Amino acid sequence: MADIWLMRHGAYEGHHSGHHAPLDAPLSAEGRAQIHRALPLPEGVTAIVTSPLLRARQTADLLSHLTGIPVIDTSPLLAEWRAPSIVIGHTPETYPPEYRAWREQRTANPSLACGDGESLTELHQRASRCANYLRVMTESHGGAILAVSHKLFLGMLINLAAGPAAFGAVSRTDWPFAGLSSLAGRLL
Repeated sequence: MADIWLMRHGAYEGHHSGHHAPLDAPLSAEGRAQIHRALPLPEGVTAIVTSPLLRARQTADLLSHLTGIPVIDTSPLLAEWRAPSIVIGHTPETYPPEYRAWREQRTANPSLACGDGESLTELHQRASRCANYLRVMTESHGGAILAVSHKLFLGMLINLAAGPAAFGAVSRTDWPFAGLSSLAGRLL
């Protein structure tokens, strides 16, 4: 099987550590500069797939423009973990009580969702479907692909074997903006 490379999108407007970004947050000037600094891409990458969220799409489009490598698909499977709407745009010190309570229970009961958010079980299931999607994309494309996505989702994808419980460690792990990692040998 051809290689699968993962990249976190570039920095976005209004970024604050620990806050849940609005879905339509665009890349910032620093984010665009990070994409330039991430070049060259790993040897053999011949196609890009991306999350549908604006900051990831803009990252993929800029990479395509700079390298000539085509964006061949935009998939909701690559979207970031769907945080409940009650925390979008909030930082940890302003999280509502119901979200704080959910955070205390999320690893003990990964099927529990907070409001309209995605449960950890649902996130893990989507990451599993995405792993299959990426395998199919590399096989059908015949070359290495680059998947542009988001920190929490990429962390879950890399730690797929750990199940939904990986979320806690993934949320505390640093994945720099425009940071690259290989998925080789990490899929089930």
